[in-house]
Amino acid sequence: MLKRAPRHLLRPLRRLVRGGMLMSSLWMAGAAAAEVPAAAQFVEPTTRYQHGVLGDAIEWGALEFSSGKKIRLPEALVFEDLTPRVVEIDGVTARDKEGNPSDSGQPDLEFMVVESHQSKGARLALWDDSGRLAVTPFIGQRNRWLAPIGAGDLDGDGRIEVAYIDRPHLAKTLRVWRYEKGQLSEVAAASGFSNHQIGWNYIEGGLRDCGNGPEMIVASGNWREVRAVRFDGSKLSSRRLGAYSAAAIKQAMACK
Repeated sequence: MLKRAPRHLLRPLRRLVRGGMLMSSLWMAGAAAAEVPAAAQFVEPTTRYQHGVLGDAIEWGALEFSSGKKIRLPEALVFEDLTPRVVEIDGVTARDKEGNPSDSGQPDLEFMVVESHQSKGARLALWDDSGRLAVTPFIGQRNRWLAPIGAGDLDGDGRIEVAYIDRPHLAKTLRVWRYEKGQLSEVAAASGFSNHQIGWNYIEGGLRDCGNGPEMIVASGNWREVRAVRFDGSKLSSRRLGAYSAAAIKQAMACK
């Protein structure tokens, strides 16, 4: 049996903070964030992708849903990630066994994950138990990774964006992609940010809303500052919150 160092699940799922209250780790479209149960998990650990950016050499070969369905990746791919992140990207309510919208009023949840290819490196992907919904392009080179920040309506226009740091140890580029009509399209990018160091089994920062709209909390690329980054629909802007430390990141996420 493959054994791995434990990966911290609560730290990558930095909870969205609204007015200092702990809410869900990610934004829910069209409604206030709310705690939602985990409904998917990575299974089938594998060593077929040798990278170890998250502190060990074991990644995941399949995604299993609470519905009982399991989707297995082809040999060229792995989930190089910590845990599936719950998102709600299309406003569709939960469906019954016949595929009709249910009267539960609950959202039909999707999951944001990092997939890595043997020769093309990482990409961000959105899944539900019917399969893969949308992806960003692969970075383009083996052992090149990305670290998710979160997903939500970042600019208040009713559409959902996903954000991540492209190669947090190298390029250190924050990228924002908009989900629309079943596709992800890049809408903004800016260099000089990071949220992960090689070997960490967690990702720092995430999304917060302290009453003035959503902000992405990350470190500066040189790891000297905590930065709050906003997306206004066309470009990214950032401001310094203070000197970097793990405690300072936590305080920023708690609106302190």
